[in-house]
Amino acid sequence: MEHLTLHYLNARDVEALAMTADEIIQAQEDSLAAQGRGETVIEPRMHLRPDPAFRGHFNVLRGYIAPIGIAGIKVVGDFIDNYKLGYPSEFGMLTLMDARTGVPRAVIDATAITDMRTGAMTAVGAKYLAPSEPKVLGHIGARGSSFWNVKLLDHLFDFEEIRVHSRRPESRDSFGQRLSDELGKSVTVTDDWQSCLEGADVMIEASRLEAPEPLFRTEWVRPGALVIPYGTQSTVEDDFTDVMDKIVVDHWEQCLIGPFGCLRRHVDGGKVTRETIHGEIGSICAGELAGRENDSETILFWHRGLSTSDIALGWTMLEKAKRLDIGTVLDYT
Repeated sequence: MEHLTLHYLNARDVEALAMTADEIIQAQEDSLAAQGRGETVIEPRMHLRPDPAFRGHFNVLRGYIAPIGIAGIKVVGDFIDNYKLGYPSEFGMLTLMDARTGVPRAVIDATAITDMRTGAMTAVGAKYLAPSEPKVLGHIGARGSSFWNVKLLDHLFDFEEIRVHSRRPESRDSFGQRLSDELGKSVTVTDDWQSCLEGADVMIEASRLEAPEPLFRTEWVRPGALVIPYGTQSTVEDDFTDVMDKIVVDHWEQCLIGPFGCLRRHVDGGKVTRETIHGEIGSICAGELAGRENDSETILFWHRGLSTSDIALGWTMLEKAKRLDIGTVLDYT
């Protein structure tokens, strides 16, 4: 057998790539458009909960993107108490393989990828579903992906006002300061959900609760807003979907899996079905389905996270790493 190698990118390598907002968003949008054209395979995610006492779980995501000929598998952990050890809540590893032969191409630290691609999914959703000139962003949560949510959204819309909130005061204060330093503008840190979200043009919920709790009140959603709630546990009220003109998801089959997610109760109870949703964001990116059609529409976008998002961004990173001679080439055979 011929000598085979694979590329390894660790966390420092990923940071050295200095991925731009446009690179991250484009990788996400291209993968979604491929999904909309039927050029991807997205296998149902799997959950592994090793022990309830660990207060966390693993997600296993698997997929294939035909235009780049790459299949991939990501394993990512999500552990609530990691902050006590000074760790991010999520650690991940991504493996990329040639889809025709199974030859491994790369192993990439996917901790940053998970945060970036989640932010990019939020941003691409907003690109197609937000009101035409959103001025106010309200964001709940300070998890790793929250930074990229706000950074990429502000890259697209340059908000006049950004409000953020999270459960722990030290977390929300440091998050607000980090965003202010990064964006070069004032960021308002609020003490409660209502003052953060009420009346915002774009409303993001990325909390990490231990159990479902209806903290996100339906009455705070103004007509014409875009709402993107993707926290681990449901935070919305039962009538939340009643005020929505459109519900868009990233992948319907993913919405049916596991015990987690904003609309878990609504799906399990039959209130949100394939027939009642507007469709998938990939179809919108591919031009097969309309996104927002006027500024009076109130729209909910629920994304669960896709393997193809990780694969697309990982592949973009790999190609850039090769150009810049970043990372380590390992002998496989």
